[in-house]
Amino acid sequence: MKILALILARGGSERLPGKNIINLGGHPLIAYTLQATKKSKYINRIIVSTDDAQIAAVAKKYGAEVPFFRPKEISKGDSTELQAFEHALRWLKDNENYAPDLIVKLFPTSPFRTVEAIDKAIELMIANPNADSVRSVRLCTEHPYKMWRIENDRLCPFVPFNQKPKDAHTFSYQILPKVYVNNASMDVTKPSNILEKKSVTGENIIPFVMDEIESIDINDKWDLVLAEEIIKKGLNKNLF
Repeated sequence: MKILALILARGGSERLPGKNIINLGGHPLIAYTLQATKKSKYINRIIVSTDDAQIAAVAKKYGAEVPFFRPKEISKGDSTELQAFEHALRWLKDNENYAPDLIVKLFPTSPFRTVEAIDKAIELMIANPNADSVRSVRLCTEHPYKMWRIENDRLCPFVPFNQKPKDAHTFSYQILPKVYVNNASMDVTKPSNILEKKSVTGENIIPFVMDEIESIDINDKWDLVLAEEIIKKGLNKNLF
């Protein structure tokens, strides 16, 4: 199978400038994702989609291809993943006549994702050919039953009272139903989702549950501080 790792790494970042190549434990952040990806026994092509020359140079140094630059108009804060996927697939088809069988989407802001996790997610997708995709999630630490909106200076439940047990917002987490949230780590998806369904994941999605450390997603300085502490204490799987 032609399995493409597509790493989305635009240059702009409002909360943590230059975050995709910011130093973490002596290496640029994106390098952790590239190190894990290169060790996969299934991925046979690694491409970084970026609009930034500095990111491109670092990506190439750590073993990725950067055969194109993503246009600036689809590299903004409000640009979608779908736009980046469509651009990459269209460019590869038009310029190289290359079309992958599966795409593994990886974000460089998840440095502690392991090669074992990547390969297990791919195996899960291969074992379920009728699925549209596999999406990584983690157990939600802030339950939606305990979430609120503020309207007219009053708390209104995010999940309406009539859609949950009475006083569920006062329950301990142990007795609430388990809820999972995207952990911004990875998806394994079919090109047909992007090209035909105009969706990154489609609707028939298999969950891939990851632990808290592998789910660390660096978006601000506090995330970076936490990641540094994890490395110092040796709680992550060392990729270098």
